[in-house]
Amino acid sequence: MADEIILLDLWASMLGMRVRVALAEKGLKYEYREQDLRNKSPLLLEMNPVHKKIPVLIHNGKPICESLIIVQYIDEVWYNKSPLLPSDPYQRAQARFWADYTDKLYELGRQLWLTKGEEQETAKKGFMECLKLLEGELGDKPYFGGQNFGFLDVALVTFSCWFFAYESFGNFSVEAECPKLVAWSKRCMEKESVSSSLEDPLKIHGFVIMMRKELGVE
Repeated sequence: MADEIILLDLWASMLGMRVRVALAEKGLKYEYREQDLRNKSPLLLEMNPVHKKIPVLIHNGKPICESLIIVQYIDEVWYNKSPLLPSDPYQRAQARFWADYTDKLYELGRQLWLTKGEEQETAKKGFMECLKLLEGELGDKPYFGGQNFGFLDVALVTFSCWFFAYESFGNFSVEAECPKLVAWSKRCMEKESVSSSLEDPLKIHGFVIMMRKELGVE
């Protein structure tokens, strides 16, 4: 009997894109169900009654919530193809630590396009500090885990399609500040699992403009 896999997601979500990349890495077929977060579906509320957020992976009727937990779940269940987490316990712990750290970028990035003035400058400073720290962790390696694309790469690369929007509203350049990180993101984009899962930066930029107008930032 084939696995039934359903993904509840929002097209522009970099957190949901993590799950899409992981599923693509494993070569898994799934049903994608776009969610309207202003009018949450009964299924989303049923499957994630605690946070009521996307993404949610439903595997044979059982829900798994929170993007990094979902990616780990996918890696553990379908362990026989394209392993994402290293086999060494210490290296696994390090990958999880840094992947968890990348979540800071979500809130800082949100503040970049939601705020203005001093508050935005504070968010920009924090955002770039995070990226520089991650660039230091990458070093001269092709991928965060070394020679192979892995868990931390999945966790971070999905933010790259939001860089243009962040740069536009924050008035800065990620490439100027973190050239190795941008080179790494381009390397990741050469993988079909990544390029097919990430959204067009210009489309993301348009989405952010719409959100700013709706929220009265413009």
